[in-house]
Amino acid sequence: MNRTSIGIVGCGAIGKAVLQAVDRGEIEVDVAGVCSRTASTAQAFMDTLEHDWPVLSQAELIEASDLVVEAAGGDVVEQLAKATFDAGKDLMLISVGALVRHPEVMDRSRETGCRLLMPSGAIIGLDGIKSASVGHLDHVTMTSRKSPAALDGAPYIIEHEIDLWGLTGETEVFSGSATEAAVGFPANLNISVAVSFAGIGPDRTTVKLVAVPGLGRNCHDIEVEGEFGLMRLHLENIPSENPKTGKLTAMSIIRTIQQAVDPVHLGT
Repeated sequence: MNRTSIGIVGCGAIGKAVLQAVDRGEIEVDVAGVCSRTASTAQAFMDTLEHDWPVLSQAELIEASDLVVEAAGGDVVEQLAKATFDAGKDLMLISVGALVRHPEVMDRSRETGCRLLMPSGAIIGLDGIKSASVGHLDHVTMTSRKSPAALDGAPYIIEHEIDLWGLTGETEVFSGSATEAAVGFPANLNISVAVSFAGIGPDRTTVKLVAVPGLGRNCHDIEVEGEFGLMRLHLENIPSENPKTGKLTAMSIIRTIQQAVDPVHLGT
């Protein structure tokens, strides 16, 4: 049986974690290579691994891969998805929030038959929400609490001139739909879009974001109510080396790749 070959776009905290997992033998796949905006930095990291995997251009990476894994941010999604699906390859998206701006990516996946895989990332409970969405849902709300450092530089924060460093206590800095959250906080609230896709859609999913000075974890509370009953979920996610990204994100991607190549599946 031929092993699946993956190519990783992006060599930040998430890309590195996936490569290290493959290097340790935790994922039974081959690595076609990695591409990155900073090839020299990516090469320096690749040189620390036991395996000798190349740094490639995006076109070379797609050609050599069965599954392309995006770990580079939402601004690459539209062009990367088009190139990947045009080549007849499958794509795994980490930056799920970009699909709010580019829903044609999902349409193109269905048209070509190429798989579009979206890991749950730094959130929990998507299986339950997907199951509940088969019936009527009254509401889906998500409240996230993060440190000011995790929100620094977000477009919404800049546009509304919010002084994160002047906050002295827990402060709600955003309330709106998952659609608005994805635009205002593209590096912080991809998870709200994942929750919305599992449930009632990004326009009907309510999202609140609270800045908490000194908070050491990214905390998320989800409430879903409908004909199935009531679901409340709470998660406290330890940040990775990038304060905007929780450690669970990389773990979710690793597990999704493992599941993609395993004939045995668990969960909805």
